[in-house]
Amino acid sequence: MADDVTTISVKILDKDYQVHCPVAEVDALTASARYLDQQMAQIRESGRVLGSDRIAVMAALNITNEFLNNRESLESTRGLLDNNLVELTERVSQALERQKQPNL
Repeated sequence: MADDVTTISVKILDKDYQVHCPVAEVDALTASARYLDQQMAQIRESGRVLGSDRIAVMAALNITNEFLNNRESLESTRGLLDNNLVELTERVSQALERQKQPNL
């Protein structure tokens, strides 16, 4: 059933958290928690940021920056693909028109 919800345990910065999520999203949530834990651990190990709250905010800022950069790159790539698709469609249409024309 698509509405099945489960509770999983994730460990972030040496603390366990119980999180409810749809069964279909368990793998994605686990991967997200693992990534967040890695980011927070790197920040803590740098020694430049103290306190879990500050570490969490810095990790959130870093992850948000990555997300926005990736989204911008994706939008740029999408624009290039759209342009290429239009060009290819025109080429195919022209080739089909040439095939329809009688040979003289």
